[in-house]
Amino acid sequence: MTISEKSIKLLWSNAAGRCAFPDCNIRLTVEHAADTSPYTLGEMAHIKGKNPGSNRYDSNQSNEERDSYKNLLLLCPNHHTEIDKPENERKYSVQYLIDIKSMHEQWVIATLTKQKITSISELKNHIAVLLADSHQAWLTYGPNSAIARKNPNSDSLYNLWTSERLSTIVPNNRAISKLLNTNRQLFSPNEQSIVSKFLSHAKSYELWVDDEIPYQAVERFPADFDALIRG
Repeated sequence: MTISEKSIKLLWSNAAGRCAFPDCNIRLTVEHAADTSPYTLGEMAHIKGKNPGSNRYDSNQSNEERDSYKNLLLLCPNHHTEIDKPENERKYSVQYLIDIKSMHEQWVIATLTKQKITSISELKNHIAVLLADSHQAWLTYGPNSAIARKNPNSDSLYNLWTSERLSTIVPNNRAISKLLNTNRQLFSPNEQSIVSKFLSHAKSYELWVDDEIPYQAVERFPADFDALIRG
């Protein structure tokens, strides 16, 4: 049994591509540098061990359960090694790892939406930052980026673009949707349909991430929403 694409997508998007170990939160994609290509260093650790004899192994689990999103934790290599050292099995129990995963995912949303909004200009400014981060990820790693055009058949670059979608674009879409739903009354009646377009786009993108619909069914990002937010 191998980890499914659906579980990978859920894990990376819910963790925003960052290590879930307390006080780490290191970004798990490494951007292009002078002498290296961009790459991912995140590791999908098993909460209940994958193989007999490994830490926290549960013989009552099925193979499907072992490789499911529920039993996975996104970590940096150092903390993955740390939790799986035999001498640390009691220290890093199943419940402890479940708890830190939950706390990390709550931290992601709280961090992206932590500002209290009091005006439409503040709301637009906060959303504009999230849109800019998502757009930059697309420009840098997307299928039309310079690096992708130079390496059209690179599996590593394709995997990096996938991780960027999951660690940047999906969490940002969720944060924007939360901000819109919480502060929607700040938009004028004439602007409500544009807001609805983005919410529909974000919802369909999420369904695709969850492997519930094909990519062709994802509603495209509405250009008029970008114009509404950025002016």
